[in-house]
Amino acid sequence: MPQLTAADESAATPAAGGFAALAARPYADVLIVGGGINGIATFRDLAMQGVDVVLVERGDFVSGASAASSHMIHGGVRYLENGEFRLVHEAVTERNSLLQIAPHYVRPLQTTIPIFSTFSGILGAPLRFLRHGAGRPTERGALLIKIGLVIYDSFSRGGGLFGRAAVPRHEFRGRAQSLRDLPQLNRDVKYTATYWDASLHDPERLALDLLHDGIAAGGERVRAANYTAAVGVDGSRVVLRPSTGSGSGAADLPFAASVVINASGPWTDLTNLALGDPTAYMGGTKGSHIVLDHPELLAATAGRELFFEHSDGRIVLIYPLKGRVLVGTTDLEHDMREPIVCTEAEVDYFFALIAHVFPGISVDREQIVYRFAGVRPLPGHGDLAPGFVSRDYRIEAQRLADDPAAPQVLSLVGGKWTTFRASAEHLADRALEALSRPRRRSTKGVPIGGGLGYPTTERGRQRWLDTHGAIVGRERAAVLLDRYGTVAERVIASIVTDPADAPLHHAPGYSTGELRHLARHEQVVHLEDMLLRRTSLAFTGAAGPDAAAEVADAIAGERGWDAAARRAEIDRARAAVGRAVPAATPVA
Repeated sequence: MPQLTAADESAATPAAGGFAALAARPYADVLIVGGGINGIATFRDLAMQGVDVVLVERGDFVSGASAASSHMIHGGVRYLENGEFRLVHEAVTERNSLLQIAPHYVRPLQTTIPIFSTFSGILGAPLRFLRHGAGRPTERGALLIKIGLVIYDSFSRGGGLFGRAAVPRHEFRGRAQSLRDLPQLNRDVKYTATYWDASLHDPERLALDLLHDGIAAGGERVRAANYTAAVGVDGSRVVLRPSTGSGSGAADLPFAASVVINASGPWTDLTNLALGDPTAYMGGTKGSHIVLDHPELLAATAGRELFFEHSDGRIVLIYPLKGRVLVGTTDLEHDMREPIVCTEAEVDYFFALIAHVFPGISVDREQIVYRFAGVRPLPGHGDLAPGFVSRDYRIEAQRLADDPAAPQVLSLVGGKWTTFRASAEHLADRALEALSRPRRRSTKGVPIGGGLGYPTTERGRQRWLDTHGAIVGRERAAVLLDRYGTVAERVIASIVTDPADAPLHHAPGYSTGELRHLARHEQVVHLEDMLLRRTSLAFTGAAGPDAAAEVADAIAGERGWDAAARRAEIDRARAAVGRAVPAATPVA
């Protein structure tokens, strides 16, 4: 049996110092404001170029817009209708790459479109193309969808390993075959079109892998601090402020950098306002989702995503994930000064779209185990309908506090999960240009986190399980491999060197040693960080009062919480989970 020691566990990626490390050395070549997927990916890219780079995030890492995704990595077949061929080509290229460099979290996703007409939309689509997306939404019929999928498939050719396609070509089915494949489907369906994109099983964990890769690449030269906000300027320096719990009561910190990157997503204009340069770049729209514990609906999807057009022209989805069903999304104008929540009206909207596709399946609010909302970081779009706003991105440059002698500020406008590596590369190149430094290496094809050495064949998987199953048991090893990729080796090292490791009674899929490893190495500040982002407990509806208390007990020692702090963290987590599931039971 292989033996793991404390030395193996200590090899795990260390935390990057937090606010204290920033105070100890209050300067860097590049300061990135915003710890969502685009900020983190840019941090990793610059760290790989040998740049002294700092990342700050006002909340927890990946807790804003990046935490509210539809859990898809996709090329955006519907963007073709708006004429965004550059974006679709880039997105499909990045999707194909992520299937190879992050196979632990990004996996092929069979996607089916129910179609209720043959020719609808065929006249309106060219007009929307010529008007760059403007126009009244109309239902897409079979002919229009067929044309779009043929073009979409053409972008995927040659994108896989050894020149093969990364995903299969699309298929069309008639009514009879469609109802055999999906018996619960609305019987008015005329066709179904099935194509392949990719699922993103754990968005937060993929982003954390990128963060840890950046820290490992940069070593002591790079730093990352969550719960640290950019709140103003002091001359040519950015003023950073720690939140309660992250800086031990530290005062505001003026921080010097040669380049500032604003990657704060839909908050970009508010961040620029704080930095003394008001902008009006953004026009984000809110998208909400619900997660259902509904075995009948789960079975009705037959393991595939249902991706379709609702009566208002909005593209929506029903998606099996982690034994639950994800339903979304809306596309509503939003004021960033207002709370970002999934409303009861949006829940009604989701129930109506489920009834449209699966009219024989009833759904009620008691089956909702999680709900979430976020604002897409879209550019300002005037009177253009939200569904037609470009999902492409651009970079805007200005000077800090509008001072010609101050550091350059690069603001990312737009950006989406699928294209994070490409947008980060563009941001990093602009920063390198400002620093007069060359690019050392590309991030193309570089494995992400637990995707390095991940077994992508059944034979390779069984070999991995043979080795690590001998340490923690084969079933447990399989769970950890699916949860962390090959980073599971570090988690296993922690588990076997933790004499108090034991399964949680109320969430037996996790163990106390595993949670202590996460608390020790992943910059966990609050209990909610563990429930909502380091694990899937909240997403699957398993972050109830007893489980939350167990998790708090497991990590209290690592976090230095006494009884009062533990109680405060449970209360804070209760509020966070309560916002996600309004009917949640109070935490004991």
